[in-house]
Amino acid sequence: MARYEDLPYRTCVGIMLLNTAGLVFIGRRAGGIEHVDDAHVWQMPQGGVDPGEDTFQAARRELYEETSIKSVEKLGEVSDWLIYDIPRTVAGRAWKGRYRGQRQKWFALRFTGDENEINVANPGGGHKAEFITWRWEPMKNLPELIVPFKRPVYERVVKEFAGLAAK
Repeated sequence: MARYEDLPYRTCVGIMLLNTAGLVFIGRRAGGIEHVDDAHVWQMPQGGVDPGEDTFQAARRELYEETSIKSVEKLGEVSDWLIYDIPRTVAGRAWKGRYRGQRQKWFALRFTGDENEINVANPGGGHKAEFITWRWEPMKNLPELIVPFKRPVYERVVKEFAGLAAK
């Protein structure tokens, strides 16, 4: 098995989905070895980029696969790739031990549809549910709801997209 320091980062996208009131969609994770307690189980949609896939198209695909949402418009993009390491204690079990963390391209999208479009229990394309429930949350609260090792990424995403938040 490769040393933790030698493992690559998994290329992913993250989506900050805002409603017309400026609140952010978050989902309560269905599970995962990285969750340390019941307070830090909420996150924004995210997922892997397929080989040769455009990152914005990956973001739209991942959003659909996790929430069934298709009705969106692009508001912004973080210019940098944001990186986080998963704790060494779970690195061997997450992603079959192939990655030490993720490098993510983040997008801000406006939800333009009706809330009836949102379906986390039976998401688009027949994919396995990532979330067991969801809600709209003020942007400023997001870093406190995510697992601690992802917090610096969420802090940066909130800073980058703060102008889109509910006033």
